[in-house]
Amino acid sequence: MKGNAAVRIQAIFQWKRVRFRGLAHLLAAVALLSLPQISHAAAPAVTVSDARLGVHPAKTRFVVDLTGQVAYRIFSLKDPYRLVIDLPEVAWKMPFASGRRAGGDVSSIRYNLFKQGTSRIVLDLSKPMEVVSSFILPPGNTAKYRLVIDLRATDAARFNAAAGWPMVAPPPVVPRAKEPVAPALAKKIIVIDPGHGGKDPGAPSKSGATEKSIVLTMAKLLKKDLEKTGAYKAVLTREGDTALHLRERIAIARKNKADLFISLHADTLPGKRSIRGTSFYTLSEKASDKEAAALAHKENQADVLLRVDMSDNTEEVNNILIDLAMRETKNRSVRFAGVLVSELGKTTRLLKNPHRYAGFAVLKAPDVPSVLVELGYLSNQSDEKNLRSSSWRKKVSGSIVRAIDGYFDPVAIKKASR
Repeated sequence: MKGNAAVRIQAIFQWKRVRFRGLAHLLAAVALLSLPQISHAAAPAVTVSDARLGVHPAKTRFVVDLTGQVAYRIFSLKDPYRLVIDLPEVAWKMPFASGRRAGGDVSSIRYNLFKQGTSRIVLDLSKPMEVVSSFILPPGNTAKYRLVIDLRATDAARFNAAAGWPMVAPPPVVPRAKEPVAPALAKKIIVIDPGHGGKDPGAPSKSGATEKSIVLTMAKLLKKDLEKTGAYKAVLTREGDTALHLRERIAIARKNKADLFISLHADTLPGKRSIRGTSFYTLSEKASDKEAAALAHKENQADVLLRVDMSDNTEEVNNILIDLAMRETKNRSVRFAGVLVSELGKTTRLLKNPHRYAGFAVLKAPDVPSVLVELGYLSNQSDEKNLRSSSWRKKVSGSIVRAIDGYFDPVAIKKASR
């Protein structure tokens, strides 16, 4: 989908607001100029493990990775231009030396202990810049907290008017926790879709087995194995021999706010009985764009994208927003398919070039990463034997669970409280 640069930037900013909510505004204040070394016996409660810059057309984003929540304050100094971030005393485990990283209009990043109880980061600026937003993101797909500060260019008069020494006390020292406790994590929701059902039996086998019954058996086992870990809630699109429209299957995934959607199938190729093996399908680029176009032309597009009302946007902005969402979802689907290939390749035979692309309707949820798994071919005697074997199903189910574990960040798949 195409749009002029201004419209695309507007859409990207709206997309950023969707993904990063609750921005806090600048806490204006000021402090001192140098960063002397000061020893301190007590180990800090929080560690800073990295700091990085992202230079974008309309802003520069500065991100600090921390192991815990902290209070902070930001202020600016002139002659020369600097931005100062004060933190409670932290431990530094940075991958770069102080003063050795830069980007855009930030000529260097310096950090050190300022005085007992206060650590400091200084951004040396080649041009005047102002803070447009600052906020802390709690752990999500990673175990880290992230302090995010967005900067944009400003003029010297505006910068100098805001610059100055702090008139308030520095942020309080965060007491060291004796036993740090990881934040509670919600269970990941996995929607499992046994293909076909009801009057649609799916592919038949020579011995009379049907695809609909085989994949339902596999789906129930996978649900049991996922929930046994304590990290997942599994939802089946059908619990019995029920017919579902393809769009109903997608609706179930979106209604349950699924983190992953897995559709299970078993194919047949009557004229090619020697072909066997498991394969995985994600949505093709062409199909993704076509679906995005269809969605964009619908009226009243509230709840189409991450439950965000888009009805007030122009069609061009909505086109870009949906395209961004679907491309990100497609990329996540591809990543999950890659992990599936790696894990199931250790357990069972895979089809040549096992990761494939197609326009399956069940893969077209705009905000749910989705993979269709062809477990095997009922037209092949060896594959049919596997598909009807409880021991084979158990091994494959275990591999899928490990693939799901591998897809999510290791911290994010820790067992949630029951």
